[in-house]
Parts: sequence; structure tokens; C-alpha cells
Amino acid sequence: MDDKKYTFENPEYRDTYRHTTSHILAQAVKRLYPEVKLAIGPSIENGFYYDFDAPFAITPEILEKLEGEMRKICKEKLKLERFELPRAEAVRFMEERDEPYKVELINDLPEDAVISFYRQGEFTDLCAGPHLDSTGRVKGNAIKLTSCTGAYWRGDASRKMLQRIYGTCFMKKDELDEYLARIEEAKKRDHRKLGRELGLFMLAEEGPGFPFFLPKGMVLRNTLIDYWRQVHKKYGYVEISTPIILNQELWHRSGHWDHYKDNMYTTVIDGEDYAVKPMNCPGGMLVYKSEPHSYRDLPLRVGELGLVHRHELSGALHGLFRVRCFTQDDAHIFMTWDQMKDEIKNVMKLFDEVYSVFGLRYKIELSTMPEDHIGEEKDWNFATETLKEAVMERGKDFEINEGDGAFYGPKLDFHLADSLGRTWQCGTIQLDMQMPERFALEYVGEDGQKHRPVMIHRVVLGSIERFIGVITEHFAGAFPVWLSPVQAKVMPITDRAAGYARSVAEKLDEAGIRVETDLRNEKIGYKIREAQMQKLPYMLVVGDKEAENGTVSVRTRSGVDLGAMSLDAFLSRINEEISTKAK
Repeated sequence: MDDKKYTFENPEYRDTYRHTTSHILAQAVKRLYPEVKLAIGPSIENGFYYDFDAPFAITPEILEKLEGEMRKICKEKLKLERFELPRAEAVRFMEERDEPYKVELINDLPEDAVISFYRQGEFTDLCAGPHLDSTGRVKGNAIKLTSCTGAYWRGDASRKMLQRIYGTCFMKKDELDEYLARIEEAKKRDHRKLGRELGLFMLAEEGPGFPFFLPKGMVLRNTLIDYWRQVHKKYGYVEISTPIILNQELWHRSGHWDHYKDNMYTTVIDGEDYAVKPMNCPGGMLVYKSEPHSYRDLPLRVGELGLVHRHELSGALHGLFRVRCFTQDDAHIFMTWDQMKDEIKNVMKLFDEVYSVFGLRYKIELSTMPEDHIGEEKDWNFATETLKEAVMERGKDFEINEGDGAFYGPKLDFHLADSLGRTWQCGTIQLDMQMPERFALEYVGEDGQKHRPVMIHRVVLGSIERFIGVITEHFAGAFPVWLSPVQAKVMPITDRAAGYARSVAEKLDEAGIRVETDLRNEKIGYKIREAQMQKLPYMLVVGDKEAENGTVSVRTRSGVDLGAMSLDAFLSRINEEISTKAK
């Protein structure tokens, strides 16, 4: 017997449990508010939702009442019974209950579709299932309705706006409590909130999805980019920059126009159609093609921090995580077929080095050939097997994501886990056998003949903007010293020490430390608390005693008082943290 079959470790059981809970929610709504119309209610990654057409706003007070009614339904241990009806009867059944959204769903089902319903007590819903056998299987004290938002019927902005109630549920109350605690911690770490409070970036209604970086955010961004360049130089990459706007013919040649045109911004220049680049690849192809290459040049590793633009629906925009322009930390590696495995392993080694610096763990997902692929199946098979072998030879595990590769090649996706255990898809290693063909890329082999290279597209951070959002939440805004926009703040206790505070700041600045001074006529406790709120790594308190002895009194943002030390001793400490990129 499988002990995990009826636990949340079994994803099928978890989805069934949460889908059943969404029906319990719908039953509670109909009991308390019979005039509300039902739409749909699936399970989702962290719980479930149900869409309703209600003639009133669903408030937090109403959510609380619904939770109470759901607990009652769980205690009633109502049996869930499945039954089927022919189409005409099914339509009549829902019309009699005045459920127009269900009627529409039935009418849109294929002619040969099985139309099934689930009954629990007095409540019946149109549903394909599956479900638990009883509402008593759901633990009422482990249910939480988390929010209510607007949602267009069937995701169509031209249709009616419904109200979507989100909820979550677990098999034990302590599991729910643990989840809710993580959610509260995530709210505190929300990069949009911290971005405002720490002065990192802003978003404006004049440019939805187009982030503005503020002075401190630019320090963080440039420090991250400096590190990116340092690592890529170490791993043998050269850097290029390609234009943001290129003519439409190029995007037809690359194949992106057929697969991506709905996400591209276009313009007309001198009567010719152009597009703003949604990715850097075609420009990289032109750079390679601009001069002849020999097998001795390969592998050729070419990096680019390219600003790209992609049209996202306004409802999908989310801080720095989902934007309409971002800087992709791209690289294209041109190589021979027999260099493929070593290059994949080399990229994975680079990934390991970068992610470990930020304390990020990852899982690997291998996406295989999709239905709309281009190119020979034998080449796909070779590339897919090579990816598998490279991952295994690096001693890593991976999961298969069947049929989710790009149209031009299989790929590895790296899902990073942050300090709260949340995952973010950032790194990608994408094999491409087609673009070199489309752009007629060549190199002269050892035999003196022309050959076609194969290539890797890869990103480490994914995008600079999104990665900043990820690490802002990962570190809760308390960036490691090497990344922190301000690394130390000097604070005089009295006006008499202001001159000494300035001289300390000047020496730190000359030593390359990012430093500020707080010369305001405020109590030192207030200054320290404010600096801690700004997540500054170090606070250097100076008064008459420190000025006389040539020392600084050092405190950390976590509240640790390190006591008095010489400026040289402090510089030695902070420089050690910076050089080792201590977390």
C-alpha cells in the first residue's frame, strides 16, 4: 500500500482535495447568498478559487462568514455523488437553477462530451471531477479564504467582471498555520514594498510595466552587472551590444515573427517595417556572421546585457517580476556538435558559482520537443540526450517537462529556491540547431570545408530586473555587504563630533566603501533605528571619545554592538566581507 497516496505529497490527491474544497465554498455561497450565480472553481498551485457573479461586493466580513459555513458543511459529512445527463437535460437542469454561466459552459462542450455533475446535499455543480467521496474528508479548521479579486468571465476583457474568491486548505491545521505564516513573511518581503521603502525603483502610470531605477537601485543594479561581467570574463566570454530596433525581415528570418509577433512592438522607419527586439538572439547571429570563423575560434562564447521589450497584458504585470522591458543577461555559445556536452557542463558550472553566491538552491527541468518544432527529429534526439548526459555527469538530478521545449531546440530550466522555499525560474540553457541554419552561419573545419555550428542560448539571472526582485525578497532587503547600495552610515552623537564623522566618511569613501553620514540633530537611538529600517549593514557611531581615540563604535543592522575599533580594523572587516561576497 502506498502511504503517500492519500496525502498532499501525491499531487493528484492534493488537487482532488482542493477541488472538493472549492465546491464546499460554492455550496456555502449558495446557502448564505442564493442570488449569487456560479462560474468556475478549480484547484490551483497553492489552493483553489471560485468565480461568482454577485450583486454585492464580497468583503472580508463575508469571507469570514463563508469560512464558518464551510466548516459546517465539512462536519455534515455530505456524500459526493457523480451523475451524468444528456446535453438537453443538462442545459435544462442548470436553467431551472438559474445558472447562466453553467449553461454557457455546457453549450460550449464538444458534441461527444460526457456531461457530468456532482451532488453534495442540496448543492449540485457541473464538473468533470474527480472529487473526494465526502465533505467530511476535508478538515474544516484547515481552510482559509485568503482574498477576493476581480476576474473577467473566461478571461475575456470584453465579458462581465466576476468576483474571484481565493482560498487554501490543508489536511492539518498546523500545516495551514505554517503556510499562512510564510505568506505573511512574503508580504513583508514583497519587492514592490521594499523597492519603495529602500528607494530602489519605482513604477509610474505613465509607463505601466516599464520600471524606473532610482539612485540606490542603480548602485545595486550596477554592482550586480559588475559581478556578471567578472564571472563571464573568468569563463571565457566576450561581450557585445546589439540594436534595440531591427527590421521585420530579420524577425521573419529568425522564425520569431511566426511564433512571437503578438508579443512584439512594431514601428515604421522610412516606409519599412521594424520591430523592437523581444530577445537578443538575431542580433547575435548577425555579429557572428559579420566575419569568417575557423574551428579554432570555437567554442565562441558571446555575452550581451540586452534591453528587450515584450508586450504583456496589463493584468499580468507585477512589479519587477512581470514587466514590458527588461535587460536579459544573454549569452550565445557557438560550437561544434562534439563540443556540445562540455559547453553545457561549463555553463552549469558557471550557474553553480553564481547561484551559490546568493545562497540560492535550484531544481533542473528538461523540456523536450514540442509539437510545433522545426528541424530533424534525429537532431532533437541527439541534443536532448546530450543535455541529459551533461546534467548527470555534473551529478545533478532533473525532471522531464515533456513537449515544452522551444520550437527550435530542447532546454534546461533552472528553478531557484529562495529563503522562503518559493521557486523562481531564472536560468535557462537552450540548445538551438535551427537558427544557425536560418542565418547560414559557418565555420571552416580542420578539413578546410565549411560547416554549420550549433549553438546554445543561455541566461543565468534571467533578467536583471526580475533577479533584483527575487533577491530583494530572498534577502528581505538586507542585501549582503557587497551588494548593499549603502554599506555603512556614520552617525555623530553630538554636533561636536560632526567634523570627525565627515573625516571618517571621507576615508571610507576613498577606500571604496559606499558610505553616507547622518548629521541631523536627532537622538542617536533614533538615527540607529532609522538606519536599521533601511537595512544598512553597518552603523558607525562617533562621539567625543571616538574622535579623541581615532576609533568608531560599530553596530550591525541586526542589532549587534561590536564595540569600538580602529578605522583600519573596520575597513579590514568590511573589505573581507566584500571580497568574499559573504552572505
